[in-house]
Amino acid sequence: MPIQKVLKTKSSGVLMHPSSIPGGRVCGTFGRGAKEWIKKLNKHGIEYWQFLPLTPTDSTGSPYSSPSSFALNPWFLDMDDLIDKGFIFLSKTEEIGFINQNKNSFDFDLANDLTKKLGELLLQGWSSQSEERKSDFYKWINKNTWIEDYSKFIVIREEFDRLPWWQWPKEFKIKNNLFINSWLQKKSEKVLTQKLIQWHLDSQWKAIKIFAKLCNVKLIGDLPFYVSRDSADVWSNKSLFSISNDGDLIFQSGVPPDYFSSTGQLWGTPTYIWSKHKRTNFHWWRNRFKRQFELADLLRLDHFRGLAGYWRVNGNSKTAICGKWINSPGRALLNKLKNDLGVNYLPIIAEDLGEITPDVVKLRENFELPGMKILQFAFDGNEDNPYLPKNIEGENWVVYTGTHDNSTSISWWDCLDNNSKIRIKNEYNFSDNPSWSLMEIGMHTNGNLFIAPIQDILSLDDSSRLNRPGTIKNNWKWKLNRPLEEIDEKIRIFSDLGRNSGRSRD
Repeated sequence: MPIQKVLKTKSSGVLMHPSSIPGGRVCGTFGRGAKEWIKKLNKHGIEYWQFLPLTPTDSTGSPYSSPSSFALNPWFLDMDDLIDKGFIFLSKTEEIGFINQNKNSFDFDLANDLTKKLGELLLQGWSSQSEERKSDFYKWINKNTWIEDYSKFIVIREEFDRLPWWQWPKEFKIKNNLFINSWLQKKSEKVLTQKLIQWHLDSQWKAIKIFAKLCNVKLIGDLPFYVSRDSADVWSNKSLFSISNDGDLIFQSGVPPDYFSSTGQLWGTPTYIWSKHKRTNFHWWRNRFKRQFELADLLRLDHFRGLAGYWRVNGNSKTAICGKWINSPGRALLNKLKNDLGVNYLPIIAEDLGEITPDVVKLRENFELPGMKILQFAFDGNEDNPYLPKNIEGENWVVYTGTHDNSTSISWWDCLDNNSKIRIKNEYNFSDNPSWSLMEIGMHTNGNLFIAPIQDILSLDDSSRLNRPGTIKNNWKWKLNRPLEEIDEKIRIFSDLGRNSGRSRD
């Protein structure tokens, strides 16, 4: 039986991370605001909501460099839901502070402080919870085995001033379980707090996922290919990664030199020891995907080309020049995932941007995975540009104006040279609003799914940009500072664009 495609009809969607949704004490949460957002998409016949990884972030706020591939970001814990269900007790919500209203960004330190306060309140209220609730909690713990190492990792890291695990004292660094378990006996409440936070996050998001299904809105998650060196994943599974017990990188990931960088890119994450993954029947990878498919209907796999082959650089190298291409067992892994899901297709979107070799194309096409096309990359004057709308062949694509890593379309247009603007205007019907013009072009491409970031729908400039690759300051902080009711008309017009191009669900 031939493999089916996950995207079968023309449709549209919006990219917005939960942190950017209005509401919440600091940033958006897994609460009422997220459900209101889903209701708005449903109201206007928009079928997909895409977001970034839901995992905890690193110190710069990036969800692509997380301390866990399995945990959820504590910033998204919704306080109102915890109060309504009697998990925490407050005489006045004002007691907790942290109100971030009418601001277009949020503060990571405030988000961390609120998480700490909510954790303390959850612990205080735990003893008064019913036996049924406690039983549900321990059943969840037994089912989600990743929580043990994650909660230990977080508690130990806080003990040592958030230093990376390879700078911890030896017994902690090498993960001497006998020693660590003995040490943690005096930290049992802190470990319980971390578990409670994750349990509630999981419950709140699962409720949102059920709500989205009732509203006929599909959720598109995001999975980085590599995992952070400073993560519970690597600390707990060193034999699966090219890293020593002391935390030294044996090999690291990156990409070779190209047009944009004469020295390539070093990412500083350990590469996989694929031979070990194969010997363990891809157990870790399959659990990782299983977890993500619990949280989303589809999954964008970042750096998909890593499943065909990856650029391996020595751990002590300072540039990515002296690397080597190594084959990956992506085909075997994807077949395992298909069997695990029990379906004849994989709900995966392959992020196949950049320099893509024939083996990557073959792997994607063999599994009928949709690839990605970014319109902002299309208009360099090269008639063979693969992102040009006329060169997007076939329907198995997800087309974007831009992603979280791009400028907003307004700022992209402002930065174009005049000759490029004239050339684009001569070939396309560009209006005075380039953001909407680009979305209209995208809606009329062959790709089965078209997605626009919320910033483009609202015609915002780069002051609302979510991330600037290669920088570590002032990223991931943007938050929509208007109630969703105030953007309803923009969402409706976006939906009308889709309807006119056969994309919106009636």
